[in-house]
Amino acid sequence: MQKAVEIKSRNLTLRGMINAPDQVRGKLPTIIIYHGFGGNKMGPHFMFVKFSRVLADLGFASVRFDFAGSGESDGEFIDMTLSGELEDAENILEYVKSLDFVDTERIGVVGFSMGGAVASMLAGLHNKDIKSLCLWSPAGNMAEIVINDFLGHGYGSLLSNGYYEYDGLLIGKKFVDDIKNADIYNVASNYRGNILLLHGNSDEVVSLSASEKYLETYGNKAKLTVIDGADHLFSRQSWKQELIEYSLEFFSQELLAYRPVYNYAN
Repeated sequence: MQKAVEIKSRNLTLRGMINAPDQVRGKLPTIIIYHGFGGNKMGPHFMFVKFSRVLADLGFASVRFDFAGSGESDGEFIDMTLSGELEDAENILEYVKSLDFVDTERIGVVGFSMGGAVASMLAGLHNKDIKSLCLWSPAGNMAEIVINDFLGHGYGSLLSNGYYEYDGLLIGKKFVDDIKNADIYNVASNYRGNILLLHGNSDEVVSLSASEKYLETYGNKAKLTVIDGADHLFSRQSWKQELIEYSLEFFSQELLAYRPVYNYAN
């Protein structure tokens, strides 16, 4: 089953998708997926779509939304901030908890890139609501990325116009000011559940050191699995397959009473 849904967040409409088994019997373990900077609910090369459908085959429900200003949701990207996406993430979590087929004792969260930073903060703030956390190339060092990489030659434009252009997107001064003041790792450290970190060692956007810092932050609650050769977007089928299979194994152990057998198809 796949169903398009809408919710309100910050007086804007967020548009999302629910995937679930065709036959729903009782309450289901449910995974919420948060996309990255400039991304959407489909994910790079439809990665989130594939993951959601495999989850449904294994007896999970999943929910994925476009943040405000991204994908099909209301709002403008120039108004996007980390704090705003965190508020959206909180409203998505509350929506998921309200669904009658969701087992609220078995909610897992996936966050990719900047969505990983958002997911880690969400888990730190809502520790009791999230059973397990899986972070894909999480950008806990987002402030460093913005200052060192994104701004580049756009700093003058930011000062004079209040925005700068990066990869076809207009990024507002509010985003830069907000991210510089974010204490991502400290907020994330309050989470008490189990965490799986997945990161490619050839990530050209978010360095592997960002996940290593998460590992240090979380201690023995977390495990870091490095996908050899993988870039930021896991752009080869073999890398995507490893990413999804590690994630499925983690959530099966955390949220199911049994370990299912699954076959990943490209």
